[in-house]
Amino acid sequence: MSNTEAVPSPSATVSSGPRSPLGGSGPARVKSRPADRIFFGLSFASAVSIMVILAGVALFLIVQAAPAIAANWSSNTDLNSGPTSGYASFWAYVGPLIWGTLWVSLFALILGAPVAIGIALFISHYAPRRIAGVLGYLIDLLAAVPSIVFGLWGIIVIRPLLLPLTDWLNQNLGWIPIFSGQASTTGSTILSGAVVLAVMILPIISSISREIFLQTPRLHEEAALALGATKWEMIKLAVFPYARSGVVSATLLGLGRALGETMAIALIISPSIEVSTRILTEGQNSQTIAANIALNFPIANPLQRSALIGTGLMLFVISLAVNMLARFIVSRTSSGSTRRKPRTAKVSAQAEQPVSGATSTSSASIASPRSEGGTA
Repeated sequence: MSNTEAVPSPSATVSSGPRSPLGGSGPARVKSRPADRIFFGLSFASAVSIMVILAGVALFLIVQAAPAIAANWSSNTDLNSGPTSGYASFWAYVGPLIWGTLWVSLFALILGAPVAIGIALFISHYAPRRIAGVLGYLIDLLAAVPSIVFGLWGIIVIRPLLLPLTDWLNQNLGWIPIFSGQASTTGSTILSGAVVLAVMILPIISSISREIFLQTPRLHEEAALALGATKWEMIKLAVFPYARSGVVSATLLGLGRALGETMAIALIISPSIEVSTRILTEGQNSQTIAANIALNFPIANPLQRSALIGTGLMLFVISLAVNMLARFIVSRTSSGSTRRKPRTAKVSAQAEQPVSGATSTSSASIASPRSEGGTA
């Protein structure tokens, strides 16, 4: 008998993929159902609609603001009276408003962000479960309070409450530029507006930071405690490094919320369109874009309304830039671990170098992936 074995044909050895559930030999195919196509169409339309709406808002602002941006403010009679009088160009008009918007929002962020992060940390790691649930619910409820209610609360409660602090800061720290000037006697100051804004941005920063703190790997926390760390040391070494990017993005989203607040600032602050760093004065406070639009839009003529819409375009660009920065920080940090090249790649590259004699064999054996747990 012959010692040769029958070699199967290539067609018999080639896998034809998973068999059909009906018993056929062909590959199984997923049947497209009408419900799947409808759901995909709705999802795709929803995603596209976001871009269409965003582009539509930007196009509307650009078209409406173009006449005022291109106009000659020094000679145009429509712009020499009312809320736009006394400015040589659109950029001279919008510059102080941009400064006021950023100044009030940053000051509110300095006051509110540490409190919001502390609340999130207390709810996620210190408070008992029942109390944590109630506190989280109450903090989230702040997001449902209208801006006009916050503004009235600021007028009736916050302004009188901060008057003693305003006098003390002005008398003892008046040599610092932000505390200089004639202190307000009514409380219509940047300080009062920033305190109210700080309360308004608490929900968004606190809720996002709380969810990020709760996503810290449990093994990381237990390992830190097992090594003898206290609870605060465990939070500092395990929780904060893991949640750093998320907390930064939550803070920037809170800044985006503060940039667009209108009624609270319009009701509390006694402003003027100027670049000022003082926070305790009255009538010398830098105006914000949103409050300026709300106060002057009803009394403006068509060209002045175009100028106000142009300031709204600047606010749109600033808010979009802040949110894009927040998303960039999140995406950069979340994908950072996938950008590292595996260590075996360098070892494999060394193994592919030409080596003569027995050294080539030994190099190839060293380059085998033993460090991953396998055997040569």
